[in-house]
Amino acid sequence: MRRLPALLLLVAGLLGTALSGTASAHSALTGSDPADGAVVATAPQRVTLTFSEQVALGDDGIRVLEPSGKRADSGELRDLCSGPVVRYGVDLRDGLPDGTYTVAWQAVSADSHPISGAFTFSIGEPSATEVVLPRQEAGGGLVGQLYDIGRYVSYAGFTVLAGGSAFVLVCWPRGASVRPVRRLVAYGWVAFTAATLALLMLRGPYTGSGRLGDAFDPGVLQGVLDTRTGAALTSRLLLAGVAALFVAALFGPYARREGPGDRRDLVYGLAAGGTVVAAGIAGTWALSEHASTGVQPALAMPLDVLHLLAVAAWLGGLAALAVALYREPSIERAAVGRFSRLAFGAVAVLAATGLYQSWRQVGSWSALTGTAYGRLLLLKLGLVAVLLGVGWVSRGWTRRLAEPARGASHGADDESRAEETGAEETGAAESGPGTGAGPVPDAGVADPVRAAQLARQRAAVATARRRRVRDADPARAGLRRSVLAETAVVVVLLAVTTALTTTEPGRTQEQVDRAQAVGATAVPDRPVDVTLPFDTGGPDGTGTVRLTLDPGRSGANALRVDVDGTDGRARDVAELKVSFTLDEREIGPLAIALDKDAPGRWTARSARLPLPGDWRIRVTVRTSDIDQTTIDKNVKIG
Repeated sequence: MRRLPALLLLVAGLLGTALSGTASAHSALTGSDPADGAVVATAPQRVTLTFSEQVALGDDGIRVLEPSGKRADSGELRDLCSGPVVRYGVDLRDGLPDGTYTVAWQAVSADSHPISGAFTFSIGEPSATEVVLPRQEAGGGLVGQLYDIGRYVSYAGFTVLAGGSAFVLVCWPRGASVRPVRRLVAYGWVAFTAATLALLMLRGPYTGSGRLGDAFDPGVLQGVLDTRTGAALTSRLLLAGVAALFVAALFGPYARREGPGDRRDLVYGLAAGGTVVAAGIAGTWALSEHASTGVQPALAMPLDVLHLLAVAAWLGGLAALAVALYREPSIERAAVGRFSRLAFGAVAVLAATGLYQSWRQVGSWSALTGTAYGRLLLLKLGLVAVLLGVGWVSRGWTRRLAEPARGASHGADDESRAEETGAEETGAAESGPGTGAGPVPDAGVADPVRAAQLARQRAAVATARRRRVRDADPARAGLRRSVLAETAVVVVLLAVTTALTTTEPGRTQEQVDRAQAVGATAVPDRPVDVTLPFDTGGPDGTGTVRLTLDPGRSGANALRVDVDGTDGRARDVAELKVSFTLDEREIGPLAIALDKDAPGRWTARSARLPLPGDWRIRVTVRTSDIDQTTIDKNVKIG
């Protein structure tokens, strides 16, 4: 138990590393022009990339490479974002030869996670390429593993620091002078501060080169400080310094106060100051990660702060209680009862904020089971259910501790008997072997070996006495076992929770999957041609309608409509209407204004489709005053 705080932090880090394989970025490439694998007849003027949410790209965020490996782009990044569409591009040089070109890109999503990828397209016809791209993705390798460990240790350190301090202030003021509890909180502060500093140094190579040596490059560090995540980590490090002053006051003047009523202003000051510092630290996560992007960020960020504070109060306080029950068995029953009430309030806050966060990040029942985020969330809910079950057992032991009949008499008798037994064993240990005449007089001065032997005996007797006192109350022993079981579940729960912060939210993942599915089936490199036979039912009422949508992707398109008779020649009709509807998004019908160019020939130069998806084309043909028909066909637009 002496090494329990360090062990908890270490296990949390190791479990976090094991779970880091499920993590993915929170923005994704949803489309490109040219598309992956496309073959175009002539070199495009520009290469564009479309993302699911806002990203940050550096000067070399998009690189286009010729088959020989030379740069084919101008190197100037263009921001082509418009409304909800996140699109960036680079212009290509003139006179590019035919062959297969490689597009490599690297960016940082809005919630601080690096993303990267590559694809190819061909001009004229495919060819061999000499381009060799690194296999390691952004945020991977040794730097990625170290960064993941740092992330988990910082969460664990903050939980122990804030929760242990709250346990002392709210539940057990005497704990401020108990060495094991003080050591636990100090371990939490050291782990949190060291992990934050490591994250700040590793941020540059984590989102950039991936080389560990760049962590010590001042230029790379300066670039990190100019980003939102760098500012959040710097603020967190400064708040860690303020937290050190708080811990010093908690275990200094507060621990040395003369009585419960002394220095009440110090108690209130520490409570208010500690809450502000803890909320500030939690705010650095809320402002730079999940809560700052997606749906309703203005509401999500303060609720995320409350969620983190409730996690710290419950789980960090539980770790402090476990240490106190094992290392300081004289902890008052009232303190255990106060923590039980504090934990109940924290669980209530967690339930409310967690329900909102789950809706915000998952969004649908299918995402709950069909995405990595949803499955991790189900695992977390299962662990919380187990934790609540064990907590219910702990509350039962807490109520037994509060029973006056056993708490007032039996506990005192057990402790006094243990002390008397310990005193007898101490006297026996100090008696010389075979003398039968009491303690050895001042043996430590004359015989150092004998003095060391007596010191070991006294330590063994003292340890036995503490164990007897600790185990004298069955309710207290049962509470220790249940709290230890809770702590073991907490270690795994904390690792799963931190893994969720690096996993693509289910709502976003489903949107990306839909967009990528549409992109895989659409034909963005050539016009979309649709031929629809019709029969209005009247005399000479049959024929075909042929529509050509160019370039056949979301945005502005040119539409050409040809109406032919059964003989294959152009034929005129009394009326022709065309509309587009995106049923899955409830968009449309969007009526297209057609200009008649010649008999049987119509064009529209402003057929604008706002989103990719499975669009339904509806064509109405009227061949006479009474003969009319409407025909539908679905086409996928990228």
